[in-house]
Amino acid sequence: MKKLIIIFSTNTYFMKPFIFLLIAAITFGCKNKSNSEVETTTIDASTTHNNDGNDVAKKGLTIYPIDHASMVLQWDDVTIYVDPVGGKDLYSKYSTPNVILITDIHADHLNSETLDSVAGEGTNIIAPKAVYEKLTEELRSKMEVVANGFTITNSGISIEAIPMYNLRKEALQFHPKGRGNGYVLEKNGKRIYISGDTEDIPEMRNLKDIEIAFVCMNLPYTMPMEKAAEAVLDFKPKSVYPYHFRGEDGFSDVEKFKKIVENENPDIEVILADWYSRK
Repeated sequence: MKKLIIIFSTNTYFMKPFIFLLIAAITFGCKNKSNSEVETTTIDASTTHNNDGNDVAKKGLTIYPIDHASMVLQWDDVTIYVDPVGGKDLYSKYSTPNVILITDIHADHLNSETLDSVAGEGTNIIAPKAVYEKLTEELRSKMEVVANGFTITNSGISIEAIPMYNLRKEALQFHPKGRGNGYVLEKNGKRIYISGDTEDIPEMRNLKDIEIAFVCMNLPYTMPMEKAAEAVLDFKPKSVYPYHFRGEDGFSDVEKFKKIVENENPDIEVILADWYSRK
């Protein structure tokens, strides 16, 4: 799988089919690059950025998969870290975050040492109460607690906390309802969904007008790949990244996920980015 970035601008919404075909041919015809390099797909040709992440786009959205549940989003001039774990070195190429979003208390989402090393003086940490209770006083001073169903605005971006929880009886102990947050980020009419650790809950299936979705799928902790596909086909994001797909018995079949979703609804683009080769 390739690392992939989508960049969109506020004045670009629809592209002609032949442009997508051209992009696909260029992107997937490239040879594998080193882990420090990032391949890009550009929806707005006027947007510029540096592949190494040192000089990021000033207009649009750039997505940097880091590892498993961790990513960096550069949205215009706002840098957002999502569930930063794995140590400071993984984030050394990126700007100090304006915002850090944390979804849950488990070690693949919350690591205080990493969090302390990447948070700057002006960084705002947004997380549920269960995360707040795990942090030092210094990190708590940077934090705003947001519960399921509440929306705040930070750095010009609306951030809504979406429930994330298990449905299967045998998995209820992993993620009880109300403890963790998924998030919907919105700016200039563009909406991004980050699922966190969840199953195909009604709150996910009922989402509307999502531009880009990051959807988990790993057993036994979240949901089967097939249920993730069903949910995506229900809420119909324009693009979806399978992420958080390493489970107890290895990786979920994201190629099959892509085939199911795109065969059922060709208007949904499934993007297979590289989440597991950075460490």
